[in-house]
Amino acid sequence: MKKHQKIVPNIRPFLKWAGGKTQLLNEFHKRLPEEIQAGKITRYAEPFIGGGAFFLSLNQNYSFEHCMICDVNQELILTYKVIKKAVQQLIENLGILESEYRSKDESGKKLLYYEVRDEFNRQLPQINFQRFSPGWTELAVCIIFLNRTCFNGLFRVNQKGEFNVPFGKYKNPEICNGHNLNNVSALLKTTRIVSGDFTRCRSFVDDSTFVYFDPPYRPLNQTSSFTSYTKTGFSEKDQVRLVQFFRELDRKGAKVMLSNSDPHNQDPDDTFFDDHFSDYTIERVRATRMINSNGARRGKINELIITNYR
Repeated sequence: MKKHQKIVPNIRPFLKWAGGKTQLLNEFHKRLPEEIQAGKITRYAEPFIGGGAFFLSLNQNYSFEHCMICDVNQELILTYKVIKKAVQQLIENLGILESEYRSKDESGKKLLYYEVRDEFNRQLPQINFQRFSPGWTELAVCIIFLNRTCFNGLFRVNQKGEFNVPFGKYKNPEICNGHNLNNVSALLKTTRIVSGDFTRCRSFVDDSTFVYFDPPYRPLNQTSSFTSYTKTGFSEKDQVRLVQFFRELDRKGAKVMLSNSDPHNQDPDDTFFDDHFSDYTIERVRATRMINSNGARRGKINELIITNYR
């Protein structure tokens, strides 16, 4: 496998995503395993795909024979599948909704937002996530529209699984970028898209695979936690389970990278990651944390990049 010229230049995430990794892409690329450059890695897996910033960036620079992306957020995975299978219909319908949104004044935009949010929550219980249908496209339209126009670009649900993020007051949000969606679709044509727990990639991963884990972050404190991407959340037990799975893939011979929040930002005595990943390479890099209800607590912090190679 050799590095190739970009076939879809300047492709970027189609969703805003809490904890998105765009700002850390350079740090990740600096730490890629040498086997990628040498052509020994032919597969890529990303079990917490989220907005997909690293997946998109990596696939613009390297040619993998097989890719697999996964997420427990069914609505997110549905949207990726719609972009892969029905991108033109998605662009058309989303463009119509964007035109309606732009034609309204501020109060009209806000009213339309809540109408779409209510429609999304009404549609959701009727969706069969196992079988592609026209309803998938409509749901994906709602997801992208809400994401681009809601407060802080969050995807947050309550215990009932209902999207509950309030309206965001953006002057000119980009809602439908058809060119970018077509580029994302092109990359997804050769990508396996799976809904479910991060362990779903187990059978896909072998000793020719690079795996990147970007789980919901372990909270820096009791008020900074943001793990409500699904109604079940991501607990401390899940973090430990992920450590165990990291070790399992290491034993398979895969090259593995994981990022997470650094507990030392709040508590120098919190050694959760230093203890659990003591056999691996742990590096701390600077990043900007924006998801916090207290604006004074947003800013530069350390984040962790953990690898099973040097």
